[in-house]
Amino acid sequence: MDRSKLTQLIKQKSAEEGFQFCGVAKAEFLEDEAPRLEKWLNQSMNGEMAYMANHFDKRLDPRKLVNGAKSVISLLYNYYPEKDLNEGKEVKIAKYAFGKDYHYIIKSKLKTVLQAITQEVGEVSARVFVDSAPVHERAWAAKAGLGWVGKNSLLLNKSMGSFFFLAEIIVDLELDYDGPVKDYCGTCTACMDACPTDAIPAPYVVDGSKCISYLTIELKNEIPSSFAGQMEGWAFGCDICQDVCPWNRFSQPHKEPDFVPHDKLGAMKPSDWDEITEDLFREIFKGSAVKRTKYSGLKRNIDFLKKS
Repeated sequence: MDRSKLTQLIKQKSAEEGFQFCGVAKAEFLEDEAPRLEKWLNQSMNGEMAYMANHFDKRLDPRKLVNGAKSVISLLYNYYPEKDLNEGKEVKIAKYAFGKDYHYIIKSKLKTVLQAITQEVGEVSARVFVDSAPVHERAWAAKAGLGWVGKNSLLLNKSMGSFFFLAEIIVDLELDYDGPVKDYCGTCTACMDACPTDAIPAPYVVDGSKCISYLTIELKNEIPSSFAGQMEGWAFGCDICQDVCPWNRFSQPHKEPDFVPHDKLGAMKPSDWDEITEDLFREIFKGSAVKRTKYSGLKRNIDFLKKS
């Protein structure tokens, strides 16, 4: 099969698996990203996320992750919910964590796409990634034409905003490559203006050490008291810079049954959050990404909100 037909087969199979977009970029060193990443790390904007400094070379060169890699296939998977459970609530959970943990669901779909490739061309050297391993996923998605990196550092797509997961298949096959799209942020600074912790100090730069998602998930120590009164109810993750982004007016509800939230999550009242037990935590967040922060971490975050 020639590479054009194989590329089309991959995109078709991706759509069958529920991915909204699929694009391909040539596997090569990310020359433009190297100085940006180095500067970001040197300014300690990764906070306690030491893993961001690990495997610097692999993060910038997919050929160090997959022997003989020639192509990076990037895919988008929608998670925008039918109903925003955070609306009017005092305790909020990032939309991506409403349902089951995306890692397992999307990885399974990627493996199905990869299986279709091997059925067509035989054995290949390849790996699938879902927010795992040192893959510079937004850079690859932008190179593959799936959108542009916005001022909040998230990938933005003209037709569906930013409420989606990114995933990759790195493979040793030459495919038809897509090109990048234009940056459509223009003069808009909505995300920068709305961030309560000033975590976006300049366009396209996010200080991870000030980001509410970092403070509520990645930070293992106590949340610094200087952030009291700035969390705006977020107990796990944060969607502020996405909620205010004009491009998210095009977001459409996902069709993934595994992303439907537990009935009890939408019914939680402030008193329920204050009194949440470990058993209830396990019931509501069984198989959820929220389990990453553990019961103790979520309790820490909820208690911190009371200081506001």
